[in-house]
Amino acid sequence: MDDWIDYYDSAHTIYVNARHRDVHFRVIAEDIAGYVASPGWSVLDYGCGEALSAGLVAAKAARLTLVEPAPGVRARIAARFASDPSIEVVSPDDLGQRPDGAFDLVVMHSVAQYLTPQELDQTLALLRRLLKPSGLFVLGDVLQPHTSALTDALALLRFGITHGFLLGAAAGLLRTFFSSYWRLRSSLGLTRYSDHAMTEKLAAAGFAARRAARNIGHNQARMSFLATPPLY
Repeated sequence: MDDWIDYYDSAHTIYVNARHRDVHFRVIAEDIAGYVASPGWSVLDYGCGEALSAGLVAAKAARLTLVEPAPGVRARIAARFASDPSIEVVSPDDLGQRPDGAFDLVVMHSVAQYLTPQELDQTLALLRRLLKPSGLFVLGDVLQPHTSALTDALALLRFGITHGFLLGAAAGLLRTFFSSYWRLRSSLGLTRYSDHAMTEKLAAAGFAARRAARNIGHNQARMSFLATPPLY
């Protein structure tokens, strides 16, 4: 995970241009906001990235906690939302001090693929502790075993067509092939799970889980899961 944290804390080119970056985070925020069922909810977004459109989520909740491990990214988020009292920005280590059942909604999107199975187990245990007995955990962007880099590339091109950055997407894919991202993905790999394997892993962490009808974000070749404490 540390290598991936360092990558996302660098001047990387994972977003092909500003349009891609802005739309990427807006679509994710809109999807997360759709899970906020009450304006009184406390929401945790674990591994939020740049979270450019986090205000869309905060507007539907009482409190939004953004958790980001990359220190440079975290500092930028904290500065961006410094004037919004409904948004706080913390590191993963800060969560250890939070009481049990602190959040109504916990979201972890596009993080599981960067964790080893053991790291994911530890993270799920933490998030299960932080979730209220009546709460909802949404795990997004889980890679299936057969999902290839080509599948991801085609999803990005379709996203580019829809949102007006197709040429940027094509050029960005070429840059990515020669970038440190591709070297990391080739050397470290990405952790993948079948539908059944992830449901079992969530059950082992104390969740009753099912696959969502659609994934958060633009790539519908990946999976999202909806999980709750089993007695709720």
